[in-house]
Amino acid sequence: MNEIIICVGSSCHLKGSEKIIEIFKKEIEKNQLQEIKISGSFCQGNCTAGVNIEIDGQKIAAVTEENARGIFKKYLLDDQNE
Repeated sequence: MNEIIICVGSSCHLKGSEKIIEIFKKEIEKNQLQEIKISGSFCQGNCTAGVNIEIDGQKIAAVTEENARGIFKKYLLDDQNE
């Protein structure tokens, strides 16, 4: 099972973490992926570079609405095709 943890602390919230959550939920549904868990966390310790997320233990900073789908594909879909 893959796990996505998205920071919802003050700084990341102001930078759009709610939108990132919605994008990831839509991508999971669109790709019919059952084995992905999304959860939120408070402060991942990199506030100036938010929105911060973690996918299967790998920290990823500066996630935006513009790059979220590409990050999802790179870390969650490309792995499925290997």
